[in-house]
Amino acid sequence: SQVLLQVEIYEIEGNIFRIKINEAAPLRARYEVPDVLIKEPTTQRLSVSQKEAGILVLTSVNKDYTLQVTANPFQVELHSKGETVLSMNSNGLLYFEHLQPPPSDRKSTAENEEAASDSSKEKQEDLGLWQEKFGSFLDFKAHGPSSVGVDFSLHGFDHVYGIPQHAESLLLKNTSDGDAYRLYNLDIFGHKIHEKIGIYGSVPLLLAHKPNRTSGIFWLNSSETLVDINTKAVAEHIQSGSAADTAKQRAVPLTDVRWMSESGIIDVFLLMGPTAFDIFKQFAQLTGTQALPPLFSLGYHQCRWNYEDEQDVKAVDAGFDEHDIPYDVIWLDIEHTDGKRYFTWDKKKFQNPKRMQELLRKKKRKLVVIVDPHIKVDPMYALYSQGKDKGYFVKDRNGQDFEGICWPGSSCYLDFTNPEVRKWYADQFAFKTYKGSTNILFVWNDMNEPSVFKGAELTMQKDAVHYKNWEHRELHNLYGFYQQMATAEGLIKRSSGKERPFVLTRSFFAGSQKYGAVWTGDNTAEWGYLKISIPMLLTISLAGISFCGADVGGFIGDPEPELLVRWYQAGAYQPFFRGHSNMESKRREPWLFGEKNTQIIREAIRERYVLLPYLYTLFYRAHTVAEPVMRPLWVEFPGKLETFGVENEYMLGNALLVHPVTDKEAKAVSVLLPGSEEIWYDFRTFIRMEDPGTLKIPVTLDNIPVFQRGGTVIPLKTTAGKSTEWMIDVSYELHVALDTEARAIGELYLDDGHSFQYLHKKQFLYRKFTFHKNILSSSCMCESGQYHTTCVVERVVFLGVGQQPTSVSVCSKDGKEKEVVFTYDTKTSVLMLENLALSIDADWKICVK
Repeated sequence: SQVLLQVEIYEIEGNIFRIKINEAAPLRARYEVPDVLIKEPTTQRLSVSQKEAGILVLTSVNKDYTLQVTANPFQVELHSKGETVLSMNSNGLLYFEHLQPPPSDRKSTAENEEAASDSSKEKQEDLGLWQEKFGSFLDFKAHGPSSVGVDFSLHGFDHVYGIPQHAESLLLKNTSDGDAYRLYNLDIFGHKIHEKIGIYGSVPLLLAHKPNRTSGIFWLNSSETLVDINTKAVAEHIQSGSAADTAKQRAVPLTDVRWMSESGIIDVFLLMGPTAFDIFKQFAQLTGTQALPPLFSLGYHQCRWNYEDEQDVKAVDAGFDEHDIPYDVIWLDIEHTDGKRYFTWDKKKFQNPKRMQELLRKKKRKLVVIVDPHIKVDPMYALYSQGKDKGYFVKDRNGQDFEGICWPGSSCYLDFTNPEVRKWYADQFAFKTYKGSTNILFVWNDMNEPSVFKGAELTMQKDAVHYKNWEHRELHNLYGFYQQMATAEGLIKRSSGKERPFVLTRSFFAGSQKYGAVWTGDNTAEWGYLKISIPMLLTISLAGISFCGADVGGFIGDPEPELLVRWYQAGAYQPFFRGHSNMESKRREPWLFGEKNTQIIREAIRERYVLLPYLYTLFYRAHTVAEPVMRPLWVEFPGKLETFGVENEYMLGNALLVHPVTDKEAKAVSVLLPGSEEIWYDFRTFIRMEDPGTLKIPVTLDNIPVFQRGGTVIPLKTTAGKSTEWMIDVSYELHVALDTEARAIGELYLDDGHSFQYLHKKQFLYRKFTFHKNILSSSCMCESGQYHTTCVVERVVFLGVGQQPTSVSVCSKDGKEKEVVFTYDTKTSVLMLENLALSIDADWKICVK
């Protein structure tokens, strides 16, 4: 076509390279994704180290990387220390459909008249590219076909991960014999397992891992995207001195990844690691870190579609107290509104929503309500009439407000891509505007793919028109991202910037972590969905969104009691913990399945509450240094090949290994405890596990296998309360698990749990616990943080203490020693200290002699 493409190559500080390809002179601007990058990245100057006919070699600032750009055929190779890490377009699959005038506008020259007379069929095909039939829908492409794509080859890699969201395995599969992975946010009710179709969210980030390196590709494009993956072995010649050896070859893995997007430009970031933790930081440097959630949101959430009325809410809330089960939040689905008009209440069922919230507040609990993006077409509904008057709805291709069917019936869809609409929407959460809301009310954004019941694939037509005349096809995967952004902003605004928001969204994109939590959508109450939820959550976590969970019990259908119990046990050790069920499902509050099951569920939820100091600390690390809260084993054990495909267990932080039970009537599970040099302890019994490796662990219905890694210190609360707020003054205990060198290290982060004072006024405590040479010391990790608490460390449990101590004492700053009473179990080598009353915000030492 002889259309000139412009290639820009940047080095970004922190081992990141960016390649952009666009038409040098497009007929009109092509879409470039806004608002996802937190700022325009700081670039560094690549130097030209070689330039000859058709070849350009660029060297990075630190001289660690070179990029070889070949002109014909066009190719970019990225080398590190003489090794090819990644190449672009080495299979020649780069394509770029340039923008053209519509067929009717084309000036007729003698030349193309001749071509036209050759074949009217070609003309027909040309026209077909401008409009496409999908079932009964006609998609008019106002600017014609504009897709882009290119291939990358990852050298030496045969393990690739990422690109959520799919109900698929953790390790991405070869797609050469079937469907490509699709990134296209869709509302698929009761989605099937092991399918590559896109569901609710999309993060176009792919990670490749081998024992000595992790690399990442971030494809910044929000239109419908397909990803093809092909892993194979290729022959590599081994260089050798002697002539006789020249024929030597070895097979090395190579993974080809082909990205194809319907529209936009090619804008790709190559994250060079070299470790997985470096990749997480690089991605966060571009798209932001996980927002620090309010502490209550890490407690247990109780939801169903729908709690009927104020009495129902009151009864469920009382049920938790009656059965002594902690919980923090009760949720209301769409039926709480006046005829599915969001920001309103059903006047019969919820006559006094403020009073209902005051009752919850007294119990130190919260309320979450649903606020979807579709707005009921009703001139008497203020939100609709204002939105219409201001022109705030997405338009159809003829310039009229786009109307689709959703829960309220005929609905219009707010155009959240417009900053003015987002600001107006944020203002709707003000207490004076949102009548009946209080500061314990938080928000759930659902159906924001966006879901359109009678649309093609149950979503908005691609030729709908947004702010600045962009078609929906360009930005489809961003729609939910923008709604969550506006909602989070609204909750912050209503508190004059003082309080942290909590917003759960179903649809998400790269960068959604900045605004709150996500969940895996409408799963089913079957064992297979419990099993697949683990790789799904691990994949979302790898893509920067730590605050994620799956509906406990399965949203659709009725779980048998054993499945429900197993799901609670898994959910208790995952970042977002919510029980949820469908309208047609039988009631399933935790106490409805007999005393035995109630007892086990109670225990699982209490374990969660006791674990909160550790979990909150992990979220602080996710917020500050972009470490995922929940992570695949290979991230912690990057050199251990046996961990690369493990998806039925995971690490919670660096200290806990969790293996949920996902099979019916399981009597035992095979658990991989990685690392021959590691020591592992049963988290509950403190028993040291003999010889790491794959162990057969017997299980009963009572609990799931959880292990603490030697060399770690885990802070816990000594007991669970009715909700997180009841536990502020509950004392701490430390579990100090010793490694092979009798060392251990851990952290505790603490603040008020709800405000931004940790940020603005440095009101927080960040403590470090170190056990070395038989001394456990508590020290400050961040001198700038100040937060006063009366909380104390009441109990310390040491695991793996080789021999019984003769004495244990607490040493204060002034050198005074105070003997401590201790117990030592010779069978388990556990040393227990109680009634310590050591201030959490002071430095102290415990000496074990």
